[in-house]
Amino acid sequence: MVAADVELVTALDARLFGVDCWPRQLFLDELAAPGTRRYIIAEVPDTSSDGGMGGLKAVGYAGLMCVPPIGDIQTIGVLPEFEGRGIARAMLVELIGEARRRGARDVMLEVSSTNPRAQELYRRFGFEHIHTRRRYYRDGSDGLVMRLPLTRGDSAGQNSAGQNSAGHDSAGTDTKDHS
Repeated sequence: MVAADVELVTALDARLFGVDCWPRQLFLDELAAPGTRRYIIAEVPDTSSDGGMGGLKAVGYAGLMCVPPIGDIQTIGVLPEFEGRGIARAMLVELIGEARRRGARDVMLEVSSTNPRAQELYRRFGFEHIHTRRRYYRDGSDGLVMRLPLTRGDSAGQNSAGQNSAGHDSAGTDTKDHS
């Protein structure tokens, strides 16, 4: 993800997270710290109404902050009409791999107590619920803090997304960072 993507991602974030969305400036600030941050956009082929191909369509995004020994998945979201296609899983694999490359020993994240689908995805990767932040989100829901230990030789999250070496998952999703 690059600064030119911020308008698009801000709009996606507002659609996905409503009152808990991030302001535009926060995304810009995150991108201004590449030494500790990595943000990616998931794209799928965009088919026009006449059935032709129209390039790529952004359907999700995710971001990581990594200050070893901790990696923290700051945000991850996929448009509802594209859920269940392995897109969030592919982005999670990419960010866990990035945290590992940057020297993290643990990856942390927070998920709403009202999002069981995401919680299950994180559990499948080996994340464990370690703390609850009561009424953390503006809608009043609790924030569940989850942790994934990254141990030497551990393959948690790796290859579980069906991702090939080109950065595409089995659904044809591009999870490049546009840099």
